[in-house]
Amino acid sequence: MDIKAIVLDIDGTLLNDDKKLMKKTKEALIKAQEKGIKVILASGRPTPGMLKFVDELQMNQYDGMIVSYNGAHVLDVCSQKELFSQPLSIENSKKILEHLKSFDVKPMIAKDEYMYVNNVFDGMLDLGATDGLFNIIEYESRGGNFQLCEKEDLAAFVDFPLHKILVAAQPEYLEEHWEEILAPFKQSVSGMFSAPMYFEFTDQGIDKANALEQTLKPLGIHREHIVSFGDGHNDLSLINYAGLGIAMGNAVDELKDVADKITTSNNEDGIATALAELL
Repeated sequence: MDIKAIVLDIDGTLLNDDKKLMKKTKEALIKAQEKGIKVILASGRPTPGMLKFVDELQMNQYDGMIVSYNGAHVLDVCSQKELFSQPLSIENSKKILEHLKSFDVKPMIAKDEYMYVNNVFDGMLDLGATDGLFNIIEYESRGGNFQLCEKEDLAAFVDFPLHKILVAAQPEYLEEHWEEILAPFKQSVSGMFSAPMYFEFTDQGIDKANALEQTLKPLGIHREHIVSFGDGHNDLSLINYAGLGIAMGNAVDELKDVADKITTSNNEDGIATALAELL
């Protein structure tokens, strides 16, 4: 296989469960870039929440790219040039945020350095962690390097395009209500789980594979040149698109079922293990 690009999800794939980049994985990806292979991070995270890993992997020295908001935005990290952008329309954003008022969910939207929520103190979820309740709003704001700002009515507030609307809730509640949450917008936007407690809205047709198709083909990098790694439902398009789609050992069953290969888990340097066989 003539590998020209390695595409990686971040949470549950590039990072271990402690949200750390492990030494062997880091070394393997830097070594791949030294061989002329482009490394691309593709995540549901907002762009600011991905930049620290760009620095850790030295991607700005090797023409790296980041695909953020599940494929709604692509940035060349060397030139800081926006390569692709397809946000939700303001009209759809307003309608979605208005609709979400009927559900027991916590919507989050971002613009520039701010993440906007209804109530910064209303972010507690019980995710079964040993330390009890978990503040999902604090977690998201810190992970995305955002300052928090409260808006009582997000639907009325939004007068700018959004690349993504993030909805957080108890996993059991989302599993029960996601179809009802998505139903009015099925024909006009994309909606998907990125984790059991996250459901995300992006514009219609947006996914990680579409972002790769739009930005890599003009560079002469086609799907047969791509190795991809993922673990979650929002990585399905990524795994299906790549010439070699690799599921992490900790991936959801739906991803393992369609992957070409399954490597070890994100806590066992699964990326480094697979690349040692390929490069």
